[in-house]
Amino acid sequence: MSSIYAGSLKGHFLVAMPGLVDPNFSQTVTCICEHNEQGAMGIVVNRVHENLHMQDIFDELSIRGATAADAIPIHAGGPVHGGELFILHGWPFDWEASLMVTPSLALTNTRDVLEAIAAQRGPKAFMVSLGCAGWGPGQLEAEIKENAWLTHPVFEDPIFVLPVAVRWEETLRRIGVNPAMLSDIAGHA
Repeated sequence: MSSIYAGSLKGHFLVAMPGLVDPNFSQTVTCICEHNEQGAMGIVVNRVHENLHMQDIFDELSIRGATAADAIPIHAGGPVHGGELFILHGWPFDWEASLMVTPSLALTNTRDVLEAIAAQRGPKAFMVSLGCAGWGPGQLEAEIKENAWLTHPVFEDPIFVLPVAVRWEETLRRIGVNPAMLSDIAGHA
């Protein structure tokens, strides 16, 4: 997907409004990694697979050398490509294939970054997700007009630092919205 698009939300958070009842996205924060005329793709950053950890992935892929991999959660990145791994990460960005999301955040899904993580030579700040979120042409724009999402440029620290359980509410607070005051009814001026 090309990254030149006038209305692009690449490098933005989508924060689910209370009225968004789709179980895949209710109270989620999604980092939009690409957005162009063909659609959008992102990673949900505040959902984890409860019984799946990085050691399970390393075992499945026969990657050796991992230490403390059971402490690394696997995020539920979205309902699309549910069998694919995506690594949202900070520096370094010199993997086989990295898509720059912002100047300090990239998305990679190649084996070399997984092997580096196992050998503790990978990015210091990262999250691994299984699956991603996707929207067809114009779909995301329509959902925003229907008051399903708030948008805000990404601030990377909550992705990697904040506990998963508080990311939705804290992201809202950081963009200046009190979660208790949100309404699911769109206004029109």
